[in-house]
Amino acid sequence: MKSAPGLRSYAILYLVFLYGPILILPLFAFNNATVVSFPLSGFTTKWFSEMMADQALWRALRTSLQISLSTAVIATALGVMAARAAVRYRWPGKPGVMGLILLPLVLPEIIIAMSMLIVLIWLGAPQMWFTVILGHVLITLPFSVTIMTAAFQSIDVSFEEAALDLGETPISSFRLITLPLVMPGIISSFLISFTISIDEYIIANFLGGNDTALSVYIYGQFRFPAKVPMVLALGTCLVAMSILLLTIAEYFRRRGVARVGGKDSGGFL
Repeated sequence: MKSAPGLRSYAILYLVFLYGPILILPLFAFNNATVVSFPLSGFTTKWFSEMMADQALWRALRTSLQISLSTAVIATALGVMAARAAVRYRWPGKPGVMGLILLPLVLPEIIIAMSMLIVLIWLGAPQMWFTVILGHVLITLPFSVTIMTAAFQSIDVSFEEAALDLGETPISSFRLITLPLVMPGIISSFLISFTISIDEYIIANFLGGNDTALSVYIYGQFRFPAKVPMVLALGTCLVAMSILLLTIAEYFRRRGVARVGGKDSGGFL
């Protein structure tokens, strides 16, 4: 196959455009200046020390961890049930229902946030971290369903049929046979949902009320120039955490494919 230098150059430029700003982020996080500009004035870690001493940051982080962990658990549990129903059973209206579940993938988040805010105001419900969880479950559920659908499709149904023939109940068959096989997909779904939730801003801003999430806190700090280097240090930590979680999620996804003897057609990384 002939090489395509034009396509290779395009791919390199695309990667530089996409990841260049992320690679520059740690440079200014360790830069000894409050102004984000070149040339760099020196190496320092004081912005990370300032970040660690910010109590408002820790409160926002605690709120975001509550939201993200709850979102990941609920979205993954619902994703397991929806994927199981979609892969193993036939029922009326299945294409339409699955399409509605995946609809948030193509809907603008601002529309979802505005719609949920109107409903909450109409119901008289207070805006708090629980309402943010509802919104985050809505936008992370399609990812969970997609991951778990692939996990269930990679399992040979004869495994479950053999367990039933040997006297196991449907519940025990799922617990002893199916669940261990799809566990890598469950872990991957949990980590992806957690990462999406902790990084999400629009819904957290609309529905959070007085409970400030980490993403909302970060956006608010950019109004103060003296806080920008500290926010860059925080952003560096979040990028490192996101890369770590996505790497772990991809590891468990590939492990699940290898366990059932499937063919890896590509994943997150």
